[in-house]
Amino acid sequence: MNRAMRTAAAGMLAQQLNIDTIAHNLANVNTTGFKKSRAEFQDLMYQTLRASGGSLNSALRETNEIQVGTGTAPAATQKSFVQGDLQSTSNPFDLAIAGEGFFQIRRPDGTMAYSRDGSFKLSAAGTIVTSHGYVLAPGVSMASDAGNFAGSRDGVIEVSADTADSPS
Repeated sequence: MNRAMRTAAAGMLAQQLNIDTIAHNLANVNTTGFKKSRAEFQDLMYQTLRASGGSLNSALRETNEIQVGTGTAPAATQKSFVQGDLQSTSNPFDLAIAGEGFFQIRRPDGTMAYSRDGSFKLSAAGTIVTSHGYVLAPGVSMASDAGNFAGSRDGVIEVSADTADSPS
């Protein structure tokens, strides 16, 4: 009975991780650039039980043994890098990656981070930054009078001056 309780408890703990992973995916369904996770599991050790009264003579080849699993355990969580749906926004600084790749972001301490979140904005200093204020690397700056911002399919960002006449 004790073995059955341990096996059941191992299964419940593994299922709890599975539910936690699904809940995390659901909680971030509207997070830009979020990549869902999937829990993976593995079998725990098997125990070989010998039935009572069975023959110990291996020459007779009687199978009086039973293998009993001792449960399951979480092995890993895998990120899914499947392309998500692209959505049009009214922000001219929003960018999207079609296919593989990441945006390179410079953190305040100078280290690099990578993200697929393309929600960018213009900082007070005229640089393109993430919603958290981290600079898009290698560092894109715009003058205050710049009018058009565009990103090409090959990753080139173009900034052009506003040529429209301003009203007097």
